[in-house]
Amino acid sequence: MSMQVKFLGAAGTVTGSRTLLTHGRSRVLVDCGLFQGTKELRALNWDRFPVDPASIDTVVLTHAHLDHSGYLPKLVREGFRGNVFATAGTRDLCEVLLRDSARLQAEDAEYANRTGHSRHKPALPLYDEGDVEACLRLFRVVPRQEWKALVPGLAVRFGRAGHITGASFLEFQVEASPSRYRVLGFSGDVGHSRSRVLRPPEAMEGPDTLVLESTYGDRLHARDDVAQSVVPIIRRVLERGGTLMIPSFAVGRTQEILFLLAELERQGRIPEVPVILDSPMAQSATKIFFRHPEDHIFDQAFGPTREELFPRFFEESASRDDSMLATMRDDPKIIVAGAGMVTGGRILHHLKRRLPDPRHGVLFVGYQAEGSKGRYLLDQGRANGSIRIHHAEIPIEAEIFQVSGLSAHGDYEDLMEWVSRFHQLPKKVYLNHGSPTAMEAFAEKLRSRFHVEVQIARNGESFSWA
Repeated sequence: MSMQVKFLGAAGTVTGSRTLLTHGRSRVLVDCGLFQGTKELRALNWDRFPVDPASIDTVVLTHAHLDHSGYLPKLVREGFRGNVFATAGTRDLCEVLLRDSARLQAEDAEYANRTGHSRHKPALPLYDEGDVEACLRLFRVVPRQEWKALVPGLAVRFGRAGHITGASFLEFQVEASPSRYRVLGFSGDVGHSRSRVLRPPEAMEGPDTLVLESTYGDRLHARDDVAQSVVPIIRRVLERGGTLMIPSFAVGRTQEILFLLAELERQGRIPEVPVILDSPMAQSATKIFFRHPEDHIFDQAFGPTREELFPRFFEESASRDDSMLATMRDDPKIIVAGAGMVTGGRILHHLKRRLPDPRHGVLFVGYQAEGSKGRYLLDQGRANGSIRIHHAEIPIEAEIFQVSGLSAHGDYEDLMEWVSRFHQLPKKVYLNHGSPTAMEAFAEKLRSRFHVEVQIARNGESFSWA
């Protein structure tokens, strides 16, 4: 029996990951992500879902990041009632991330209604906390490396992807005939072997066809110890009495940063100053982080006690009042706050206060999507002289820095090394989850090295597979 694979997101962009598998009369959705980034992309979240959500039998998640899981409550609101299969780590993180997403959407809608900054009257959230709770009740935890039957003739197996806690690649075993099976692989988001805290990706056995991410398909991360880049930036800002602001993703990146700062302190390479984690979601994610040693190199990374993760003068800003007090402090310090692409969250309040002062600095440690405020600050902010935050033009005098060695995504060499470890190379590769330029560049690299057929996924397109 043939299967149709249709790309409903993350095709030509790095967000909104959704791929529909149709096997006979059964429908399985691989990931169910929000579109993030530009206003045009975010508007896609409000479009009618391409198929009736009630007709989908099952959702399978590669990991918890919102561009892979954040549309789930909306899918439930529109009628989906099937199971959501995921690893234990993904289930735990989705509970935090989806609840936070609903809260932020409610706050954004309330702010838009109060200030009139919306063309919708009234402005409404995409989904609410009730939708999230209904969604969480549908989750079913699946252990890695065990085949799980989904629908007749179709089973899935999870393998460690090394991206964040719980992150997995997927292998779908499809019954092509009573005596023949074929395997379709989905990479999800793939990490690398240089993380201080995450175990590296496992290898697939050998899918016949592979859907492969290409976020960094045209770029390489620094192979030097990232500390060599970070240390002079930290010292430079602190020595002039400034605050170093680090916009960070709550899951994975924040924990990596905290451990790096603690390590550099112990080595005497940076001064011991207050390090403030201003993100309730990151605080919750860190607790979950410790509950899942199956994904982490605790023995090597943390030493005899878990407290070694944290810098000496580590603080957590739990409440809004704590956060506002942190924005008003003028002592040299490091602030780690969300959101990682400066699309919202508490980092905006810190930037609003400190960007006009040349003593301070902003350090980007992750991917900045097109259309995000983070990308604007990196590419245009200093040249244009200001950035719009909370409907006000904020002058930019602070220094802007970027390091790439802390990315949770593998670069194109990491991805090719991962594919090279498969027990058998795929016959065909479809590239998704990347910008057009990244996908084109990566496609040429894969063809040249592995001599495989490579096709770039396009939104709304499908292929038949048997």
